[in-house]
Amino acid sequence: MPVDYDVIANAIVEAETDTAVKAVEEDLVILKQEGLNDLEAAKAILNGGLISGMDIISELWVQEKIFIPEVLLSAKVMHACMNLLRPILEASNEPPRGIVVIGTVKGDLHDIGQNIVSMMLRGNGFEVHNIGPNSSPEKFMDKCREVNANLVGLSALLTTTMPMQRETIKAFDEAGLLEDAAIMVGGAPVTSDWAEKIDADGYAPDAAHTVKLANLLVEDLVTEAA
Repeated sequence: MPVDYDVIANAIVEAETDTAVKAVEEDLVILKQEGLNDLEAAKAILNGGLISGMDIISELWVQEKIFIPEVLLSAKVMHACMNLLRPILEASNEPPRGIVVIGTVKGDLHDIGQNIVSMMLRGNGFEVHNIGPNSSPEKFMDKCREVNANLVGLSALLTTTMPMQRETIKAFDEAGLLEDAAIMVGGAPVTSDWAEKIDADGYAPDAAHTVKLANLLVEDLVTEAA
């Protein structure tokens, strides 16, 4: 029986945890029977099923066809599926693609979006340090120094906390930390124009685009260092 990633994606959209988990378990077996190793199978399911499902959720969120309760339910399904894939992904002994410090800026207590982004970045080979909501510039900088991060994700879910993204970038600049780290910004009210205005290195409208952006920024950092 061929793998049908749409089963997983649709289960995430419909918030059907049991269906999604069962499909992940079955697909791992099928893909390994087809000749993929554990890591290849886990990555195929992550990208083909989980990320596809969250892509749909992100689009529905942007279109205001669903709201926070529905997003939370779908995130819970993805978290359950990631519990199956994470041990495989973490046991690969592959060096991380990049080291990310991510959090929601000071004054903002929302963490739904950055938690989803964290899961997807981990699933795509990044080492992620999630410092949570209401994080000051100093907290971001301290963690970056501690783990030698080369990527920083600043989330803001309120228009009133968006200026703190700018303040955090300014603090990084004054501390001389922008030479070795690229800063990504995101959140419901954030736009590409705002990212450009505050001198962020990149903007992503959703979790899936954040993964793509993170890969591009890491490649740029490697090129600049060469």
